[in-house]
Amino acid sequence: QVEVEESGGGAVQAGGSLRLSCVTPAYIDGRKCMGWFRQAPGKEREGIAAIYTGDGVTWYVDSVKGRFAISQDNAKNTNYLQMNSLKPEDTAMYYCAAEPRGPSTSSCLDEEYNYWGQGTQVTVSS
Repeated sequence: QVEVEESGGGAVQAGGSLRLSCVTPAYIDGRKCMGWFRQAPGKEREGIAAIYTGDGVTWYVDSVKGRFAISQDNAKNTNYLQMNSLKPEDTAMYYCAAEPRGPSTSSCLDEEYNYWGQGTQVTVSS
């Protein structure tokens, strides 16, 4: 059984754009945090964008703020990460994660996620 499934990665030149998609299976229902993480070779995994589906509040790490935007289509159980003005340092494996939870003041970037996708590769050339 898949947990979440990412798609939309690829190879682009610096300054280009990609839109990643993350489909959540129906059994992961209700309000939840949806997060996007990335891991570059030799580096730690970092959370870069997240959204709480209960109210639409979003969080971004500073390095992607203003360039990336996360959105949620609840009817399709799908969220999107629009990535613009891509830089070579954005090159990484990108993972989507889901975690059901109720309202909280805590950032969804700090959530302990139990449902993960297998990743989609993003490569940005200079």
